Amino acid sequence: MSKLYFIVGSQDLYGEECLAQVARDAAEMTEFLNGALSGDVTVELLPTVIDSKTCIADCRTANNDDECCGVITWMHTFSPAKMWIKGLQELQKPLLHLHTQANERLPYDTIDMDFMNLNQSAHGDREYGFILARMGIRHEVAAGYYRNPSVIARIRRFADVAKAMAYGKDLKVAAFGNNMREVAVTDGDRVESQIRYGWEVNYYGIGDLTDEIEKVTEDEIDAQMAEYEASYTMATSRIDAVREQAKYELGLKRFIEKNEIGAFTDTFQDLHGLRQLPGLAVQDLMAQGIGFGPEGDYKIAAFSAVLMKMAEGRQGATGFIEDYTYDLTEGEELELASHMLEVPPSFAASRPKIEVHPLGIGGKEDPARLVFDGVTGEGIQVTMVDMGTHFRMICADIELVKQPQEMPNLPVARIMYRHKPDFATGTVEWCYAGGAHHSVVSTALTREDIALFAELTGTELIVIG
Repeated sequence: MSKLYFIVGSQDLYGEECLAQVARDAAEMTEFLNGALSGDVTVELLPTVIDSKTCIADCRTANNDDECCGVITWMHTFSPAKMWIKGLQELQKPLLHLHTQANERLPYDTIDMDFMNLNQSAHGDREYGFILARMGIRHEVAAGYYRNPSVIARIRRFADVAKAMAYGKDLKVAAFGNNMREVAVTDGDRVESQIRYGWEVNYYGIGDLTDEIEKVTEDEIDAQMAEYEASYTMATSRIDAVREQAKYELGLKRFIEKNEIGAFTDTFQDLHGLRQLPGLAVQDLMAQGIGFGPEGDYKIAAFSAVLMKMAEGRQGATGFIEDYTYDLTEGEELELASHMLEVPPSFAASRPKIEVHPLGIGGKEDPARLVFDGVTGEGIQVTMVDMGTHFRMICADIELVKQPQEMPNLPVARIMYRHKPDFATGTVEWCYAGGAHHSVVSTALTREDIALFAELTGTELIVIG
């Protein structure tokens, strides 16, 4: 399980008795936080910072622990911030400044100078906040009594984002083929992606995948087909086409495991050696948390994997989607979002069906795919684009809705949503911002999650809602 280190600030001016109380309070807070965040992260207390040497040692401990996804800091007493500079200069993990106190209420009848000197987070945290601002360190602040549910919720959000960032630091993305010819928005600076987010994006020829696919045995395909039938409704008699997708999924799994891949792209313009465009295979892999981007869109492949990691343990669906077509009935405008094949089944409102239909692009055999109508509820749509000088994220509020009528002749999975605050504002601002047609939709994440990710990674964010 991922870990957050808890670093408490004080000083030696108030004597050993004060420092002993700081240590006791910090231990009690750590125990509470471990209980409150159980299942998400563990919290481990490091030595109290009373000088520059201690701060450096604590920050190095966090840096060198692969299980550590972030650091929580809090000033119990006044803690002169110059002693934090060298440690903070070395810190490479996401940082949460917890602005709190060990005590919830003031003991009005008994408060004296000793109590005030011991419990002066209002003083110490402002000194600490200044040095973070002066040094330009990206961080989150959670303010309030540490046992309050609202404060715990903010810490939990930080933990979710920090875990996703840590996952991204180790993320490897396989690009089977290159970017779709002539398409601009799906392209991007892969070197800068690795510098900023850690995403290692590398090209692989489609032959590297077909080599693994050809190793798949009939017994393995039989086992995969049994998994399909356990999860989905077989609504086709064209079983050979479904078995072909099972073969692709098993080959992809082999490749993913061998190369430690967490996300991948493909393109219908580079399918040499494949009889179908991977459809069902990709959908089922997305259901297992593997990121995907069509037409060579490595940014969405990586971003979807990171956001699925961020949403782990939450109620709702998160995954890749593509803007497709509109119902422009005035005052009731809706968007139909789908793709040629690859919509993740996490969005299914009911048990998905496996169907086989022609695909009018790519020049290959009819592929098997999952067909379903989408879930409903409040959500966000978020994308990432490369503006040449920097990356930009665009996050829009949407409402996923039930389709007004059946679509019997549209044999793909789909979701429908309403733009907020209205269709014109939502789509006009998306276009002004340069928003892509590939995005990640989530009913589990919020704009606050995306804003924190943007803040901690130094990514420009435009919010529409």
